[in-house]
Formats: sequence, C-alpha cells, structure tokens
Amino acid sequence: MPVSSGIVLATDRAPSWLESYLSSEIGFLVLFGICILEGAMLLRFMPSELVVPLALALVGSSPGDVGAIVAIAVVGTTIGQTVLFVLARRAGREYVLRTRWVPVTESRLARFDGWFDRWGRLAVALSNTMLFVRGVLTVPAGLSRMHWRTFVALSAVGSLAFQSILAGLYLASGHVLV
Repeated sequence: MPVSSGIVLATDRAPSWLESYLSSEIGFLVLFGICILEGAMLLRFMPSELVVPLALALVGSSPGDVGAIVAIAVVGTTIGQTVLFVLARRAGREYVLRTRWVPVTESRLARFDGWFDRWGRLAVALSNTMLFVRGVLTVPAGLSRMHWRTFVALSAVGSLAFQSILAGLYLASGHVLV
C-alpha cells in the first residue's frame, strides 16, 4: 500500500487485480476502460474518487504521468457519461427508472430534475465536480433534450475539474512531481 508522509492511500478499497493491471504495460488502457465505466455509472467495485489517485500511485506522478492520467480520465468519463446521456435521451424516463444500470429512484431523479431546472446547463459541469452526485445530472440532461455537443463540453469541463482536484489532493498529500 503506497505510503507518503504518513498518509496511506486506501488501495485496500481497490481490487488487487485492478492494481496489477494498472501497474502493467497496459495500465493506461485499463485506466481508460475503468473511466468509461465510471462515467456510465457502472463502476461498482470501487469508489470513483480512488481511480486517479490509485493510477498516480501505481503508474507514477511525474508531470507527464499526471497529465496523461488526468487526460485519460477526462476522456474516459466523458465517453461513459455520453453513453448514459444518449441512453436517457433515446430510451426515456420510464426506462431509466426501470433499469438496474442507472442507480436512481423516482424521488432522486425528481430532485436532480429540480437541480437541472434551477441551474440549467451549469448543473452538468458543477455536478461532475461533486462527490456522491457525480454524473447523476447526466440523466436529466438527456431527458431535457440538451444538445449532445453541449453536454459533451460541459461533461468534459466538470470531469477535468474533478480529476484535477483528485490529482492535486493526491500530490498535496506528500506525493510530489519528480
């Protein structure tokens, strides 16, 4: 388990097979796949806020590594969220509420619809920077008929903020750029 300045990265919350793959020569490809799953709300085997710090711990934290990991995470999560956006747009509210894929109830969706109605497009980017609700406004955005290009841009901006914050917190915890 990576340790720096007395701070332990909670890698025990990540599956050992994932650690093995991330530290292999296909680590960036695995990270990309994990981020697509996270964006599509299918990352059920570990917390999404652990993905970038774990990748930094296993791959490296040089400026090039940090840039590549953040870029891969942004592109991957944006692709995953776009898939969810298109599904909500095409399949509709009833399907979204019936499917097990999207972990949302009618009351939770109504609450996020309210956020979307109140804050509009800005809610998509802002929600992508927040723990626990990250990506959930993807569904109301898809149901609202927001243009997909607008959604992709807002999703990417929010994901860039989220992944950059995670990388910054990891580095601030004693892991320095080398």
